[in-house]
Amino acid sequence: MSNNLNHIALILDGNKRWAKQKNQNNLFGYTKGFENIKNIVNYSLSKEISNLTLFTLSSENFNRTSIKIIYDIIYKNFSKTFNNLIKEKGVRVKIFGSRYKLPRKILEIFEKVESSSFNNNKLNLNIAFNYGFKDEIKNILKLVSKREKIINFDDENEINKLFFLGSLPDPDILIRTGGHRRLSNFIMYNLTYTELFFTETLWPDFSEKEFNFIIDQYFKIERKYGL
Repeated sequence: MSNNLNHIALILDGNKRWAKQKNQNNLFGYTKGFENIKNIVNYSLSKEISNLTLFTLSSENFNRTSIKIIYDIIYKNFSKTFNNLIKEKGVRVKIFGSRYKLPRKILEIFEKVESSSFNNNKLNLNIAFNYGFKDEIKNILKLVSKREKIINFDDENEINKLFFLGSLPDPDILIRTGGHRRLSNFIMYNLTYTELFFTETLWPDFSEKEFNFIIDQYFKIERKYGL
């Protein structure tokens, strides 16, 4: 499978709605959603998928009141959850998005997870946190306009390296949970020929079975790359 399916991206939507359906608070919903990340990473490892990119928090949602809940979950669970994946499963973690205004403790947790997993190569786990594609473009334009980076615009590899995902292959599949059919300002440079799948399932309920069903559907598609 790994030769034909190199990269899957997911927009993790529906934690709060899931909690509301269960008559629980948002903390419960986000905690269950966070736990499901580990399930999907482990399943991706079993399917020998090399790259997994998750949209966990958009820059547009950064100022919502629920950000404090997300911080609390990171404080309590982030290192513990990913230590096993890093030390025993060989996962490399990269967190991308703006780190401006993030609490120092959050930055330290992110930096420790990234540095401790840097040499791993079983699966590249890219986590978009406080990320927006328009912000990514603005930052690239600032770099180029200030001539902080000299670019050969005829070299596609050099252009790719300006973006957070760098030289990784573009996602073969994008899955969005939670029922909404939109891209929500997510890695749009990298989704040019990506196959899009939308499911009504709320993220905490998104299962290995449904993940596998979508992968099976993907392999039935005759991909033409714009032809």
